[in-house]
Amino acid sequence: MALPAIGSVATAFTLPNQDGKSVSLADYEGRHVLLWFYPRAFGNN
Repeated sequence: MALPAIGSVATAFTLPNQDGKSVSLADYEGRHVLLWFYPRAFGNN
């Protein structure tokens, strides 16, 4: 899978936040968004 180009439009998504509440990218339409995640943070390593 290729990485998205800088400045390209992000694909719509919904993820749980730290409180378990669903948050969608659409909730922040027109604003700058930084998505920070830790892959494998909750997996069995």
